[in-house]
Amino acid sequence: MKDLSNVRFSLRRCELREWRKDDERSLQAHADNPNVACWLRDQFPQPYTLDDARIWLARNLDVPKQSQFAIVIDGEAAGGIGLYFQSDIFRRSAEIGYWLGEKHWGRGVMTEAVVQVTRFGFERYGFAHIFAGVFEGNTASVRVLEKAGYQLEGRLRKHVTKRGVTMDDLIYGTTAPLQGAAAGAANADIP
Repeated sequence: MKDLSNVRFSLRRCELREWRKDDERSLQAHADNPNVACWLRDQFPQPYTLDDARIWLARNLDVPKQSQFAIVIDGEAAGGIGLYFQSDIFRRSAEIGYWLGEKHWGRGVMTEAVVQVTRFGFERYGFAHIFAGVFEGNTASVRVLEKAGYQLEGRLRKHVTKRGVTMDDLIYGTTAPLQGAAAGAANADIP
């Protein structure tokens, strides 16, 4: 398997790079916020302690395929974005997940990061489909995905329960651009 460590993207508003052990303090500082955690799965702890940061980093520092990135702003890890590989018959799909420290919201950082990681997933891993689940009411995340070219693919009614509230899960997705002969066949006129 090709070594993918040290994949790094320098974007206009942020840098995407692998997580490092020395990110633990900035990870904890930005993640320990109920306004961040309320839109994420329960596996994202709240409160988010320094021990939580250490545990997450230990699990993600030595993965064989780089799929998790720190979102670095002004030299510190202020959020995270990653691809979660699916398996079996879903092996050409990945789920994208992301979060950003509240002080950086509304600046276009996340849209830029989603566009780059989506492109990376299609080009590096050959995914055919990348999708995200968004809790009902998370209009900011919906806007990020739509600006990044994702479309609403479905609504799973009363699918998630967070903080005692059961709500819909909106599924947004995008597909890889067709290339070569496949693109020609897809665009051919049908008699």
